[in-house]
Amino acid sequence: MTTTTGTVLGPVEQIPPGEGRAFDVGGEQVAVFRLRNGRVHAVSAVCPHRGGPIADGQTDGTVVLCPLHLNAFELSTGCSTTGQPGLAVWSVAVDDDGQIVIQAQSH
Repeated sequence: MTTTTGTVLGPVEQIPPGEGRAFDVGGEQVAVFRLRNGRVHAVSAVCPHRGGPIADGQTDGTVVLCPLHLNAFELSTGCSTTGQPGLAVWSVAVDDDGQIVIQAQSH
């Protein structure tokens, strides 16, 4: 569902703490991560190196590792820490009803 404030992806509970899930947002694959501290981040779901599934990667709360070749990307900026092109980043939040809302692609 799209609202004036963004696209609702569903309840945050669908993503276990410390994990990510991939969503189709306007025809683009977006990985949304729910950190153990309750924060959420959204980045491109496809690794620019070999197309790895970023949502399946491990995260320490700061970076996510692509599960194919362990390329690392900062969740807040999408920047690679291992020399690869970066990931696009989306503005994402959890609303008062516990729904994940993607607000806009920032870069």
